[in-house]
Amino acid sequence: MKECTGDLLALALHGEFDVIVHGCNCFCNMGAGIAKSIKKQFPEAYAADQTTLPADHAKLGSYSQARIQRDDRQFVILNSYTQFDWRGQGVKADYAAIRKAFAAIHKKFDGLRIAYPLIGAGLAGGDWVTIAAIIDEELDGMDHTLVRLPSN
Repeated sequence: MKECTGDLLALALHGEFDVIVHGCNCFCNMGAGIAKSIKKQFPEAYAADQTTLPADHAKLGSYSQARIQRDDRQFVILNSYTQFDWRGQGVKADYAAIRKAFAAIHKKFDGLRIAYPLIGAGLAGGDWVTIAAIIDEELDGMDHTLVRLPSN
């Protein structure tokens, strides 16, 4: 896993990555965290999320996708269903869903430059060490980068 610091969405717009993966819950709202920024800046990704069934447990470990075109730049955003809900206490990140999603991403997007935030470790409360190990295992041999937000 490579790491860099910056604005994941701006880096994609500058042509640094081919695929952005972010974690979503299964309720089709994209109302917080990076999902909220993606919804605002890339409504195509929100529209892809809206094509899925809300509150469907079967979505865990899958993703919806949107092809983004801005000027001469093109990339894909994957709304990866890595947690069922956002409400209540405790860890919301579903490690099995994260593993399943990244295994599927490996099969479909091998050879492309993939980037993601601290997926599952922010608002979902998951353990980043555990999640990073899952991502490294599932994307073994691929060009993938964790993009951390700059600290204030």
